[in-house]
Amino acid sequence: MSGTRDPHDPNNGRTEPKLGDLDHLDKPRPPAEPDDGLPRMKVEPGYRRGTSSGKQKNNKNNRNKKRSGWLMPVAIAVLLLVIVGLWFNQSRLRGLVPRTDFDDVLHRAQIALQQGHLDGTDGSSARELFEAARALEPDNDAARQGLNDVGRAEIARADAALQAGNLDQAQQALTNARELLGGGSDVDRLTQQIAKAQVATGQTGTLITQAQQALTDGKLDGPDGAAALYQRVLAADPDNAVARHGMDQVGDAMATQIQKALDANDAATASTGIDRLAVLLPNYAQLPTLRAALSTLQAQAGTTLTDAINQGNDALRAGRVVGDGDDTALAHFKAALALDPNNAEAKAGLGQVAEALIVQANAAIDSGDTDHARRLLDQAASLAPGSADLVAARARLGQPATPGVAAAANQNDDNAPLPTATLTSQQQTQVANMVQRAGVAAQRGDIMSPPGDCAYDLYRGALAIDGNNQAAINGLQQLPGMVQQQFNQALSAGNLNKASHLYDALSNLSPGDAGLLPTRQRLVDAWLDQAEQQLDSGDRYNAAMSLEQGRNLAPNDQRVQQLTERMQGGR
Repeated sequence: MSGTRDPHDPNNGRTEPKLGDLDHLDKPRPPAEPDDGLPRMKVEPGYRRGTSSGKQKNNKNNRNKKRSGWLMPVAIAVLLLVIVGLWFNQSRLRGLVPRTDFDDVLHRAQIALQQGHLDGTDGSSARELFEAARALEPDNDAARQGLNDVGRAEIARADAALQAGNLDQAQQALTNARELLGGGSDVDRLTQQIAKAQVATGQTGTLITQAQQALTDGKLDGPDGAAALYQRVLAADPDNAVARHGMDQVGDAMATQIQKALDANDAATASTGIDRLAVLLPNYAQLPTLRAALSTLQAQAGTTLTDAINQGNDALRAGRVVGDGDDTALAHFKAALALDPNNAEAKAGLGQVAEALIVQANAAIDSGDTDHARRLLDQAASLAPGSADLVAARARLGQPATPGVAAAANQNDDNAPLPTATLTSQQQTQVANMVQRAGVAAQRGDIMSPPGDCAYDLYRGALAIDGNNQAAINGLQQLPGMVQQQFNQALSAGNLNKASHLYDALSNLSPGDAGLLPTRQRLVDAWLDQAEQQLDSGDRYNAAMSLEQGRNLAPNDQRVQQLTERMQGGR
């Protein structure tokens, strides 16, 4: 083909453009319809109808209006939920806000540690500042670790002073490290090295002279006591006859003190003395005899104590709460506390006596015998001054709920009830505000402190103005249950300091509650568990502090004794 078109050909080799069937343009092509040679087009329905575009816009506007109609109530509901959530979680949110005082103290402590200013008495040393930070936040890990870092720095300072031949400075740094760390391999190593250095430099005579003077003054134990000074000599010179004889004298002096306590039936003092003697002189000849005498005294005292508590409970059940004679619940529980001032069962018994007196006082108020009710409440106040039921009963009687108000209100007649005048609108507003603040403080965990701004004080303040305010009475009487819940939460979270504060609040608010004893034991076990974990990890300083918390709650607990012996053996 040459490519030249024939001019006589009607098509002339060219395809003319075709518009196709315009009448059927908007109709779908049937499957069997022959191809017309045109490209296929997809036409949206909106463009096929000239009026549909406007209709779509109108429909869209209507849908937007409907959507905005239900979105607004939902948005308002969500906003209200957020506000309510913020209100009830304000204490938690408050904890997220940086505490300037704590952060400032911690920062200054870290700077002092970096600068080597480890100890002092002017409040600017690392140890003082870390201790202040820990007082602000007892469970803060940074403060606790800071004190441990100070102890390690004191070890380094003692090593440096020892290498430089400055034995007094080395000894002082070692003493500080022992107080902070509670002991450990580095403390033991330095104790022996410093003692050997003192012997080598001829300071043995000085140490012995100091020890003999301490023995004469009756200062037997402690860092500067006779026992510690003699032991420093023996650490370097185990065969030093003067020091060994001095330690025997220390043992004799301590045994004399223990025997005096046994003769006075003071089992607690005797037990403490025997523990100290066993640590200093585990092979002291009279130690087995003293232990046997203590066991006999404790068995006798234990029987007498158990009898007193049982008799007190019997008297309570029989209704012999107070009165003349020795066969009342009050007399028996007081006798038990005379034998063991820290006995939890005897303390709980006194709380039950107070609650029984409050019940009697309420009955007297109901019968109109206000004088008798007042005397009963005064007796209860001497046993359980913080009882929530006591405050509520005083409010019913018309007595002021805040100490010191009675003297000002009843100058002419101490037994006259307060007048029940109608409250002014300002007083009503003040009472409502105090009750509201008390509820917030209770949710925050501020039950018995800080003074004046805690739930207990705010409820009492409201009742001092309006003794018939039912919201304040109910709020006050609900505090023990709320405190118990917060205690359980703190204990589960491992916040033992907070749990201890809540237990103290609970024992003040509800001293006669039978659940106090198991609650106390749970707290004791938690402190001792923490002490064992800290001791296992080598943190002897904090282990000793945790053990002390458990001992304060239950000094005769078997685990307390076992852990004490373990820590003493570790030294």
